Amino acid sequence: MKISRIARIGAIGAVAALALAGCAANEGGTGGSTDAPASDAPALSGSLVGSGASSQQVAIQSWTAEFQKTNPDAVVEYDPAGSGAGRESFQQGAVNFAGSDRAFKTDEISAGGFGACVDGSDLVEIPAYVSPIAIVFTLDGIDSLDLDAKTIAGIFAGKITKWNDPAIAASNEGVDLPDLAISPVHRSDKSGTTGNFTDYLAQNAADVWTWDSVEEWPTELGGESAEKTSGVANAVKGGQGLIGYIDSSQAADFSAVKVKVGDDFVEHSAEGAAAALDASKIEDGRTDGDLAFAIDRTTTAKGAYPVLLVSYLIGCAEYEDENVAALTKAFFTTAISAEGQDAAAKNAGSAPISDDLRTQAQAAIDLIK
Repeated sequence: MKISRIARIGAIGAVAALALAGCAANEGGTGGSTDAPASDAPALSGSLVGSGASSQQVAIQSWTAEFQKTNPDAVVEYDPAGSGAGRESFQQGAVNFAGSDRAFKTDEISAGGFGACVDGSDLVEIPAYVSPIAIVFTLDGIDSLDLDAKTIAGIFAGKITKWNDPAIAASNEGVDLPDLAISPVHRSDKSGTTGNFTDYLAQNAADVWTWDSVEEWPTELGGESAEKTSGVANAVKGGQGLIGYIDSSQAADFSAVKVKVGDDFVEHSAEGAAAALDASKIEDGRTDGDLAFAIDRTTTAKGAYPVLLVSYLIGCAEYEDENVAALTKAFFTTAISAEGQDAAAKNAGSAPISDDLRTQAQAAIDLIK
């Protein structure tokens, strides 16, 4: 069995994940009954271990609560170590599945070496968690700001350094902008949220943001850094004049940027993220089970919010351990189900995937064996 290195996650991560899952179960997921729904499938038992995106943490809790309604003897352990760490652990065979704010690139897949899978197995990559990335800031008396992509890129590239800069004032007539230094905050860890945020900047303001889409923040830019979504959120809360990017699920108490899309300024919302995903397509060159999207962040579709992440559940098409395969297949199915998506939407503010995408995703999950 190739999942012999699961212990590397460590007791602390496992205990924390178990506690989180228990919390979600106690909270009742969608707020409905916690009684197990009727099912003809035999209940599963055993442990399923994952690691990855901190953005998915609340959704994983919600899916675990749903999963355990029909599989009370099964345990899902998830370490929200970050997208990069999750993919690396999955490649090393240290976990059964990964959560990641980006899919594996085709050249990464071609290189092989996925320790969690049978040699030569394809990957199954499911867009299970769709969420806006909120651009949040702290300025007393200002709840929102209208900004276009070039201005946002200028702020994070260190080219716009004061809140009363003419570029900000131009789209915020009547707002009393302070003569205060801007302090951008970015992720210190390898992050799919960073990759998605910088992809938005690169697609819309390549003449200002010249670093392309990157998961690790360019060292030459400096700025304040913090680990994981929660770290950036706490840093932005820590004073005046700070601005950062975080998963929308943790942005409820923040002032936030409305992003220019076409002639409108659009606030972050699950509906806006869903509209942006609808304008996008699955990348060329992917296998039947690999539903990796090329997100069109230049869309001008009405109501679309193009600063979004599509976070994936990643597993093997073929595992050496039949029980691990069965647990993975059942958990992924729960995550994309209407009930699972509804639970994540209520608890994490994510955008439920469409019925068409659910059909595609289920066909991909059905390949797992």
